[in-house]
Amino acid sequence: MAGPFDKQAETYLQARPTYPSEWYSMLAGRTSHHSLAWDVGTGNGQAALGVAEHYEQVIATDVSEAQLSFAMPHPRVCYMHTPQSMTEDEMVALIGGENRVDLITVATAVHWFDLPKFDKLAKRLLRKPGGLLAVWGYNDLVVSPEFDSKTKRLREKSSHFQHADAKYVMEGYRNLPFPFESVGLGHEGKPMQLEIPKELLFEGYLKFLKSTSAFAFAKEQGVDLLSEEVIEELESSWGGPTMVKTVTYKAFMLAGTVTK
Repeated sequence: MAGPFDKQAETYLQARPTYPSEWYSMLAGRTSHHSLAWDVGTGNGQAALGVAEHYEQVIATDVSEAQLSFAMPHPRVCYMHTPQSMTEDEMVALIGGENRVDLITVATAVHWFDLPKFDKLAKRLLRKPGGLLAVWGYNDLVVSPEFDSKTKRLREKSSHFQHADAKYVMEGYRNLPFPFESVGLGHEGKPMQLEIPKELLFEGYLKFLKSTSAFAFAKEQGVDLLSEEVIEELESSWGGPTMVKTVTYKAFMLAGTVTK
């Protein structure tokens, strides 16, 4: 998605978690071929790099040129800007034609998509049988019971600035339409629950908050959710600027295939 994330592309790169390598191995183990993958809404390319460890070629696309400017190079990854004006047939031609893609991944982005349009495109592109679509996201960062209780008021306030399209991720993709056949990694109405551990300084936690869509939309409306007073209170509760904490991002995944 372009827009709020264009203005904070560098912060997004620094603040977001790294998806575990085991996820990509798990997905690769469920596709019968490993020739071509498409990472949609690639942003800075984090997921594309993970996918590239298992597939011969990865096409990584995004509507945001700002995000792509921070994309990390890899010999098997080809980054492409795909403006929203592109037609379905143009996208099919760009990716390489129908019935050719072994794996499609969407990392913390599918909730911004025009879902019926994307699902139709994915079904055209996926190899049949054997092609797999996997979408995942995360909606919470757990630090500790004491610290999390201190952030409750901030979370409640930020919820008023959530973009309407963010509802699916805030609900943990439980209500995300997903018309694909389950492969045992979550299914429509019941995503697979996952966790992403990460070590953070308070500065990293602050950057994570600033990289969220709610913070961006609030800022556009002249509201600063992170005043100096709020930051000082959170930093004190964290344990100071040099304290390293192991945090957990609460994540979820849906994966499915097309039989015909």
